[in-house]
Amino acid sequence: MSELFQRGFDALSVGDAFETRGRTIGEGDVSLFAGLTGDHHPLHTDAVFAAAHQFGERVAHGMLVLSAAVGLVPFDPDHILALRRVRDVTFKQPVRFGDTIRCEGAISEASALTDEAGLVTCDIRVRNQDNKLVCRIAVDVLWRRDAADAGEIAQTSDEATTNS
Repeated sequence: MSELFQRGFDALSVGDAFETRGRTIGEGDVSLFAGLTGDHHPLHTDAVFAAAHQFGERVAHGMLVLSAAVGLVPFDPDHILALRRVRDVTFKQPVRFGDTIRCEGAISEASALTDEAGLVTCDIRVRNQDNKLVCRIAVDVLWRRDAADAGEIAQTSDEATTNS
């Protein structure tokens, strides 16, 4: 697990980066995803149909790629309280059966919400085994703040105001 995800909110900085392990997307993944979601579009499930398509073969669902990518990010449950929002998803290239995807990411925004949590945006780039960009994603998560750090920051702010 990336040590970044083992830090408390107050130890994070915009620009902190991470990289994940890889995961190969196979026919079984696509079949299971189609069954789970009901999305049996022939571009994903029909080899004859897909062969006549611009990609020339079956490809993974975009939402499967998105889900697998977010699953690769090692969100530590001791620090990440919840997924808040997935936004700005852009699919750049198809993920073909047998492609291995991995994520590169960095914190692009971090703001304290309460003494208990901050809101952190992770900009994620999903790449295949050839290092080609297949998808971009912005993911907002609620990140646990260490109560002692939050109180210390509040107290320091109060002292600065009082001493001014």
